[in-house]
Amino acid sequence: MSVSVTLDPDLLRAFVLIAEGASFTRAAELVGRTQSAVSMQVKRLEEALGQPVLTRSKGGATELTAHGHFLLSRARQLLALNDEIVAAFREPTVAGIVRLGTPDDYALSFLPPILARFAETHPAVEVEVICASSADLVARMRAGDLDLSLISDGNEPRGWETVPLWRGPLQWITSTRYAPHRRSPLPLALAGGYCCWRAAALAALERAKVPYRIAYTSATQVGTHAPVVAGLAVTVSALSWLPESLRPLRPEEAPCPLPGFGIRLLPGRCRDHPVAAALAAHIISCFEADRRRTAGDRTEEAVAA
Repeated sequence: MSVSVTLDPDLLRAFVLIAEGASFTRAAELVGRTQSAVSMQVKRLEEALGQPVLTRSKGGATELTAHGHFLLSRARQLLALNDEIVAAFREPTVAGIVRLGTPDDYALSFLPPILARFAETHPAVEVEVICASSADLVARMRAGDLDLSLISDGNEPRGWETVPLWRGPLQWITSTRYAPHRRSPLPLALAGGYCCWRAAALAALERAKVPYRIAYTSATQVGTHAPVVAGLAVTVSALSWLPESLRPLRPEEAPCPLPGFGIRLLPGRCRDHPVAAALAAHIISCFEADRRRTAGDRTEEAVAA
């Protein structure tokens, strides 16, 4: 029977620091060890795995081997989980209620795993989730009705600190059964009032001189999906969450390109509210872990190709 090998987090942390900085010297400075000690850690890691994970090029730079590329994203995930567990036991117990604002589509696509993990590590905290448009959420933050909120780029209140969490593509969305995107003028289902996605879509259509009409408006982004499902209009959305009856338009089908968009955290009262500060730190950590995991997956795909 084979003996299971346990990987030391300290060895993985040294490897990740070297991989991210391409330098044994820099990694040694960050962990407070000598370069030779860090080199020995990498040697121990390679002996445990039975494969080399780092190599030096002719120019002296440190590079990942194929096995190193495979290990990097997984090492980041293991370390993130390790740090989360340690932090959960070392952080002082917080209890109370925190009011979190979010656009409805972010609540469906991003929040479920984030809130589930927060509930596990902070069982004495009650999170009230309020869904509204980014503009409305900013107004509620100003009024003191929310403690922190997720908002879309372009809605940042002047003079308020925000934390960038995520950035991705904006897409034209149509029905899987019908083809409203082939009509002219193009029928649109968009959020009512000011919405950065609405503004981006209309600006793109104006630049491309595509005739359109706003056929449906909704107070929420998810509310724009209903007429699209029925084949009565197209809308714009992120690809993180879509009902099965909707699909993104392929580039050759799209009326014009759309810009990217970002999600930001508006911390609000976090400095004076320990419960809100704990949730804000957790949200930032989860988005950062997801970003690193995605970057690692792309690196592996590039190596495989």
